[in-house]
Amino acid sequence: MTLEQLKYPIGTFQNPTEITSEKIKTWTKDIAELPAKITNLTSSLSEEELSWQYRPKGWTIKQVIHHLADSHMNSIIRFKIALTEEDPAIRGYDETAWAELDDYSCDIHQSLILLEGIHYRWVKLIENFSEDELQKTFYHPERNQKYTLKTAIGMYAWHSNHHLAHIEQAIKFQGKFE
Repeated sequence: MTLEQLKYPIGTFQNPTEITSEKIKTWTKDIAELPAKITNLTSSLSEEELSWQYRPKGWTIKQVIHHLADSHMNSIIRFKIALTEEDPAIRGYDETAWAELDDYSCDIHQSLILLEGIHYRWVKLIENFSEDELQKTFYHPERNQKYTLKTAIGMYAWHSNHHLAHIEQAIKFQGKFE
């Protein structure tokens, strides 16, 4: 496998030209199922196995799980800000630097609990969006781009599956890429 394939095992996010209600339902289901899928994949892994990387110089399984909790906490806040403010600018963060902080060495259990709670509330929010709410936007200054909430749902469904594939890949290769 190439480094690019290891980085993006499911490919990059492709925003469809038309986002149907069926597509939103599929994406919402992907978001809803992520916490259980990660728990099932990692429940029997040892501390050593949680330190397997999904690619050379990549994050460990543990770091991926903590990253998902951080990223998805930020995302639900971005959604709520977009719902309650007019075209707000959101704040980015340095996810690589966050992955080096001490809390990323913690047991994954607390991040799994966070993911379960965040995803439960996030899905409840998404399932009740009106068509007008799906069109609400936020602006990402670091990317110099505006996103609708319906596009953001797709991006975070992709993000969920992207990192789920990273965990599966780390387990498959047992962190060895020689």
